Amino acid sequence: MPTSILPAPNDPNALAELRLEFPDNRLLIDLCGPYDKNLAEIEQKLNVQILRRGNQLAVMGDKEATAEAETVLNALYERLEAGRDVETGDVDRELRMHGDETPDAGAQLEMFRGGKVEIKTRRKLIEPRTDAQKSYVQSLFANELNFGIGPAGTGKTYLAVAVGVNMFINGLVDRIILSRPAVEAGEKLGYLPGDMKDKVDPYMQPLYDALNDFLPGKQSAKLIEEKRIEIAPLAFMRGRTLSNAFVVLDEAQNATSMQMKMFLTRLGEGSRMVITGDRTQIDLPRGMPSGLSDAERLLKRIDKISFSYFTSKDVVRHPLVAAIIEAYEADQ
Repeated sequence: MPTSILPAPNDPNALAELRLEFPDNRLLIDLCGPYDKNLAEIEQKLNVQILRRGNQLAVMGDKEATAEAETVLNALYERLEAGRDVETGDVDRELRMHGDETPDAGAQLEMFRGGKVEIKTRRKLIEPRTDAQKSYVQSLFANELNFGIGPAGTGKTYLAVAVGVNMFINGLVDRIILSRPAVEAGEKLGYLPGDMKDKVDPYMQPLYDALNDFLPGKQSAKLIEEKRIEIAPLAFMRGRTLSNAFVVLDEAQNATSMQMKMFLTRLGEGSRMVITGDRTQIDLPRGMPSGLSDAERLLKRIDKISFSYFTSKDVVRHPLVAAIIEAYEADQ
């Protein structure tokens, strides 16, 4: 893609102008987004100005910002050239990653050759949107036991379920087991009607939501009926050996120390296990220690057990979620 940078004055703080030429005008329209929404997002995040002139984009700002904008715009255009869409999440990911595709410790895996990290599922292709998410996904493929710890909205459970579905459809595991403690979040719900499934399903709904994002509804229902996918409360794991399975324990901060030990010792041959949690959202009775904190303290030095940490900067929900988390953290 031809590019040219117009000469700038010797002052390092002076504005530079970068012109990018795109050969396919139709793809350029998609790159800009509806009403130039994608360009506006890049302008806001990088503090640059972007003007469209025919099949060119002129980027104006300081030299570092214009260079970053060039990386982001080129990465998005290459995505379009490959026949893939550019959505809001894709723009956000490139802005966070600044097009950095440098392989790290997990990139020796075949699927990460070239530094790209993608998770293929039946319904969509998932791509990490922050460096922490990228490292987390690589750890999920590289290690048999993984912990993902951080605030809500950072993709800990979503990415874990995506990796589980990927491994399942590629024959690397025979089943998927998703679990979480059936602990109420601060309020008493009373006795729920129905059979056991009806009573526990409200607690498991976030796991169903993630699963349905990656598998067609009918296929997901069939696999659950065949017990090749299980979604069950943590208490149902006692006494089992989970072999050849991808196992996720969500909301692990609400597991007691004994429950956490019980769950971790369910790991069987050919299985992968992921424990996700947020230390700031413990719903256990006052004075009862969290099993997640104990596991972090006791297991951190054991080889082949990975710990991935997320912060408010990794939140990929509505931008206000990150601001809310930061406000609460600042008040502690």
